[in-house]
Amino acid sequence: MAGRRTAVRAAGQTGGVIIGVGIDVCPVERFAASLTRTPGLRDRLFTAAEQRTPAGAERTGESLAARFAAKEALAKALGAPGDLHWHDAEVVVGERGRPLLEVRGTVARRAAELGVTSWHVSLSHDGGIASAVVIAEGTP
Repeated sequence: MAGRRTAVRAAGQTGGVIIGVGIDVCPVERFAASLTRTPGLRDRLFTAAEQRTPAGAERTGESLAARFAAKEALAKALGAPGDLHWHDAEVVVGERGRPLLEVRGTVARRAAELGVTSWHVSLSHDGGIASAVVIAEGTP
């Protein structure tokens, strides 16, 4: 392994630990049909900002399905408590289109109880399936 360097933490140095991991998949066609069939569902699940792209266009069914999967994955990362509100977790667009999570209210309270200080989120959609992985990191 000549020439390769590996970073190792010094004794006593601490960093964040993984507190929870969540993953979810969502069939895009079925999810889009649900949004069409139940007009109020879109507003119940997503904030106004989540429903539109940064340019102001309405999000596609694939994009919304991925965001729904992220909210489900986030709930799983927090131990799936039943009292979380959909609008208390928002998938926002960060630098270069990177998805980020903003939490408040019920989600922020649960995260604080567990010691979560940061989130990692990945969204994807392909072959009619949207998916998301959420990692909750912090100090328990």
